[in-house]
Amino acid sequence: MNLTRTHAHAFDAFDHLATMVAVLRRDGRCVYVNAAFESVLGLPRRALQRGRVFDWFVDPATLKVTFDAVVANEFATARLEALLRRPPGAASTEPLPVHAIVTQIDHGEQVLLELVEIEQQTRQDRETRTLDQARITKELIRNLAHEIKNPLGGIRGAAQLLEMDLESKALREYTQVIIHEADRLQALVDRLLAPHRRPHMVSDVNIHEVLERVRALILAEFPKGLVVQRDYDTSLPEFRGDGEQLIQAVLNIVHNAAQALATRRQDDGDARIVLRTRAARQVTIERQRYRLALELHIEDNGPGVPPEIRDRIFFPLVSGRDGGSGLGLTLAQDFIQQHHGLIECESEPGCTLFKIQIPLP
Repeated sequence: MNLTRTHAHAFDAFDHLATMVAVLRRDGRCVYVNAAFESVLGLPRRALQRGRVFDWFVDPATLKVTFDAVVANEFATARLEALLRRPPGAASTEPLPVHAIVTQIDHGEQVLLELVEIEQQTRQDRETRTLDQARITKELIRNLAHEIKNPLGGIRGAAQLLEMDLESKALREYTQVIIHEADRLQALVDRLLAPHRRPHMVSDVNIHEVLERVRALILAEFPKGLVVQRDYDTSLPEFRGDGEQLIQAVLNIVHNAAQALATRRQDDGDARIVLRTRAARQVTIERQRYRLALELHIEDNGPGVPPEIRDRIFFPLVSGRDGGSGLGLTLAQDFIQQHHGLIECESEPGCTLFKIQIPLP
C-alpha cells in the first residue's frame, strides 16, 4: 500500500483551511502538509515532507519541549507563540510570527500541528469588530432617521402655513430658511434610509465593467492631473450581484480618493488612483469560509486618512473633508456587505488602500 497516497487522501479536507496544517509522526517527521503551508512557505509538499518540523522554526527548542510533552501524553493539546523560518529565496526574509497549536490525533500515534499567522488572527479580530460595529451603527441610524423623519414633515408644513399669513417679506425669509433646512435634513434622512428601501436587483456582474464605468465617471469629473490605472485579472468569473449598488460603492470610494488628491491634481499633476483586481483563495469573511473571492484594491497616492478618524471612517457622518456628508463610505460598506463582502482600509501619508472582498462562485 502506498502510505503517502493513503495519508494524502485521509487529510484532503485540510486543504480547505486557511491556516497552515501539518500531520507529524512522534519523532517530528512530516507525514502531510496542507495547501496553505505550501503557499505560505512557497515550497512543494515533497520538500516539506522530507524534513522534521523543528527545522522550520527559528527557535526549535521551545517547540520541541511542547511537542514532546504532547507525544508523552502530558497534554492533549498545547499552544505557544513561535517564529516560522522563511525559505531561501523568499520575497521576505523576516521570520513569520505564528500561533502554534499542537494536538494528539490517531490515539497519540500522530500529532497535528496548526499554525495561525498572528497578523491573520489580528485581521480577523478587527474584521469581526468592524462588522459588529457596522450592524449596531446601521440599526441605530435607521431608527434615528425614522424618528427624525416624522417631525420634519410637521416643521416644514407649519413653516409653509406660517408663511402664508405673513405680509412682511423679511419675516417670510425666515420661514424660507426653516423650509430649506427641513428639506436638507429630509434629503439626509433619505440617504440614510436609501440602502434599506431600494430592492436588491440581482444579475450576472462583471467586476471590470463596473470598474470601467466608475473610471469613465471619475475621469469625466476630474479630467486634468489625475491618472486612473488599471491592473485587472481578466480571468475572474462573473458573479451574481446588484451592478448598480456595486458601481455606487466603488464610485464613492474612488470619488473620495480623487477629492483627497486635490493638491496633487492641481499643483503637481501626478495624482494617481489604481484599480486592481485579483482572486483570493480560502478567504474568511464574517466568520464564513469561502473557497474563492474577488479582491479589489483601490489605491491612491494622496495624503492619507487623518489618524484621528482612521478607525471610524465607515461610521455615518464621519468625514475627513470639509463639507463632506460622511455617508459615502458608510453606504459603500453597506452595499458590499449586502453581497456578503467587506471593505477594509489601510492608510498612511502617500498611500491609501481600500480592499474590497466579495465571495465568488
